[in-house]
Formats: sequence, C-alpha cells, structure tokens
Amino acid sequence: MSDFLDGADEIQKHGRDLPHWQQGEVMQFVTFRLGDSMPESKIRKWKEERLFFLNRYPKPWSAEQEADYHKRFTWKLEGWLDEGAGSCLLQNPANRQILSDILMRFQSERVDHQAWVIMPNHVHLLFTPAVPLETLIKAWKGTSAHRIGQGSIWQKNYRDTLIRDSGHFGNAVRYIRRNPAKLRPDTFTLWESPRALAVK
Repeated sequence: MSDFLDGADEIQKHGRDLPHWQQGEVMQFVTFRLGDSMPESKIRKWKEERLFFLNRYPKPWSAEQEADYHKRFTWKLEGWLDEGAGSCLLQNPANRQILSDILMRFQSERVDHQAWVIMPNHVHLLFTPAVPLETLIKAWKGTSAHRIGQGSIWQKNYRDTLIRDSGHFGNAVRYIRRNPAKLRPDTFTLWESPRALAVK
C-alpha cells in the first residue's frame, strides 16, 4: 500500500462541520491548537468568508482555485496561530514533554510519525495512522489535557490533509521544520524521522 493518496481509491469521511478524510494508512498532515489560541471574532469572520467562498466555488477546484483557497483561508489561519495568541501553555517545557511522550508512546504501533513540531499554542504533525484518525487525535488531546491538568485546553476540531505525493510530503516536512524559525529554542519542540531528515 502506498503512503500517498490514491485518487481512484475510496476515502472515508467523518465529522459534520469540518469533514475529516482518511484513506487507509495514507500519510496525514494534521494541525490542532489550544482552545484560546484564536480570538473568537477572527474565527467567526474567517468562517463566514470561507462559507461564502465554498458556496461560490464548489469542488472540484482548478489548481488556481485551490491555491486561492489556501492563500485566503489555510495560510491566513496559520499566520494567526504563529502570532502566539492565548495562554501558550505549550511554551512551558514540562507541558511540551508531556505531549511529546504521549505522541511517541505508540510509535510504530498505532502511528508512524515522520515529523512534528509542538509550538506554544498549536501542533503540526506528519504521520501515517494505523488506526482511525479520530481515535488518535482524541487520545492525544484527552490524555495530554488530563496530564497537563488545566482542564479542557484543546480546540474541539483539527485540520487534516491527505498527502498526495513525495513532493507534497517534502513540502509538509519543510513547513514543520521552518514553522518555529522565529521562536527561541526553549519555546518549541521539533522531532523528525530519518525519512524527514533526508528532505532538504
């Protein structure tokens, strides 16, 4: 079975508001964030604009429409996250260590991580799931929130993208690697597999 998306194969979908896709053990790029990492007013406006775009330009998209979507919505959201809003609980090395241990607990069993970075208020991960995606995310969020001990810290949803090909894989690795470029080394944790380290 390939690590990458097969356009001819069935895709499993779950979730209503923001559907999540999984195709067997195809690699995923996932982002999830702390619940207070984004001002509600910004998110409300972002959702309104996104809904307008999706109604005006229903899928399937041309390459230009997809690029426009990511510029308007994906990268705008990522930029806001990188501004470091909210409590930034993950800036604390002890909290990052808790999450790191949880992410790696079932490495090569339930998940095969390629790269991840824990930022002060969000997490990016590139991995192959061996169990349903929602099971992994729920376990990572639930266990880490319990061990950090500050209540329900995570935003309810998460963003996932199936990896299309080796070029997409390389771009995801480089994005994760470069995401903390402006941060002090003691405020983030970056991990890369040998396969990811080979990406230049």
